[in-house]
Amino acid sequence: MIESEADGLQIAAPQHSSSPSSAAIALVTLAPLALAACGDGGGSVATPTPPPTPAPLLTAPQVSRFLGQATMGATKADITALATATSYDAWLTAQFGAARPSKFWDFLANNGYNVVANINSQAGYEPMVWAQLISSSDQLRQRVGLALLNMVVVSIDGLEVNWRTPMMAAYLDVLWDNAFGNYRTLLDAVAGSTGMGIYLTFLGSLKANPKTGSVPDENFARELMQLFTIGLYQLNMDGSLALSGGNPVPTYTQADVSGLARVWTGWTYANSDNTTPNRVQLPMINNAANHESGSKVFLGTTIPANTDGPTSKKLALDAIFAHSNVPPFVSKQLIQHLVTSNPSAAYIQRVAAVFANNGSGVRGDLQAVVRAILTDSEARADPTSTTTTFGKLREPVVRLTQWARAYNVTSPTNLWPFGNTSSSASRLSEGVGHAPSVFNWFRPGYSPPGSTINTAGMVAPEFQLVNEPAVVAYVNFMQSLIVNGSGEAKPDYSSLTALATDSQALLNELNLVFAANQIGATTLAGMKTALDTIAVTTSAGINNRIYAAILFVMAAPEFLIAK
Repeated sequence: MIESEADGLQIAAPQHSSSPSSAAIALVTLAPLALAACGDGGGSVATPTPPPTPAPLLTAPQVSRFLGQATMGATKADITALATATSYDAWLTAQFGAARPSKFWDFLANNGYNVVANINSQAGYEPMVWAQLISSSDQLRQRVGLALLNMVVVSIDGLEVNWRTPMMAAYLDVLWDNAFGNYRTLLDAVAGSTGMGIYLTFLGSLKANPKTGSVPDENFARELMQLFTIGLYQLNMDGSLALSGGNPVPTYTQADVSGLARVWTGWTYANSDNTTPNRVQLPMINNAANHESGSKVFLGTTIPANTDGPTSKKLALDAIFAHSNVPPFVSKQLIQHLVTSNPSAAYIQRVAAVFANNGSGVRGDLQAVVRAILTDSEARADPTSTTTTFGKLREPVVRLTQWARAYNVTSPTNLWPFGNTSSSASRLSEGVGHAPSVFNWFRPGYSPPGSTINTAGMVAPEFQLVNEPAVVAYVNFMQSLIVNGSGEAKPDYSSLTALATDSQALLNELNLVFAANQIGATTLAGMKTALDTIAVTTSAGINNRIYAAILFVMAAPEFLIAK
């Protein structure tokens, strides 16, 4: 039995015969990072300028922690290479400049999924997703793309139309293609995608009909403001609520929703050819006969009567993008997805300032924003025990991809048979692109009821996925993957074989790769005691020790909570 406890939650996993019994692993609360401060000396005007002080070398744990925030998972070789050969900035620059090796749409086409037989199925969707997240070399893009999907949600399970898998592929390509572009450009592409048009039900929305009393669909208009850009309440640049008379100030009213909904009328498929999936990849077009010809009034903006659909779309998005809430609202959520659930006000303000102006007068530069998030002093300060506010629960999907990437999981025929991992009874409680609603699997403001996190006024979004059955399911599912892989998708543990005879050396390696050396000595000692009960006189014994060690580390609190 593996047991751990956090915020009163007991986590227990039944022991399988293929693994040894283990000592209990004590779960820790969210642990902290202290802000790093640095200074440099200088001479007087008359004193010759001293040579610059060389930047301190990055340590392997620091690099492992950085890659844990910036990728879907790193190998020991990745960690070593970054620690010895380059810098965070250089690594980021290389990732920003890297072309996408493959697009989601191309995976479907190249592997024979875009055929009429699949018009009403999700065939190819899961292999397409896992192939990108696990095997693609553009790892920063994969991580930021996943964050954007969690923020600007479309779920394949809500696309109850023909060609849903290609439609979802086209939408994911919108997010991944624009992950390092401008947020305004991203909004334009999102608002023009058939996937979003179907998911938030404005594809086919008609102008108001006074005779019947029908009004334009308001779904996208509402979520565009509430979830994708400005949120419910006015914010200061540090993410705090702007108050009036001690009360939060709403950002919009129902009248604003109704006025903005008029913009999203008349939008439809680019053509009527449903014999292939190609039309779901094309941006929607506007049918002028169905577009609201009257004025559109929202958020203090008036789009004049008789403005055509494309122009109305541009003016509406320009007005929303210029709203003062956009920088802190978007920046905070990106920080939460990549680094920490409870960023300080100063951290949010620093990143929001970059969103508002990248230093060259450009607003919404996601490349600059992502760089600011990952290189901020609050993100890069080494973990300490002086604060209890820093950290986040690792997203379940990211835990799986960290294992798969660490040990070179491949799928020779591109089947990638991990399937839909949404089940909370037997899998991860989360599936990529299977969110149960536009509010995603977990909301940015979620705080576990009755927990010390809640009492402290903090949030822990990913904990919305956590309950006793879900944690047991995670451990059991990962144990099966660690031992057997999934179908043809097998891990390669050859790099660990030589370490298996020394339990401590094996654990040290895993602690670095998975947890940036944050698993404490007491927890490691309990693991070592259990591992030492497994004889390693045969290849089977060596493998069993490796399997058990990886499972112990992936169930350890210090791995589950990324700090």
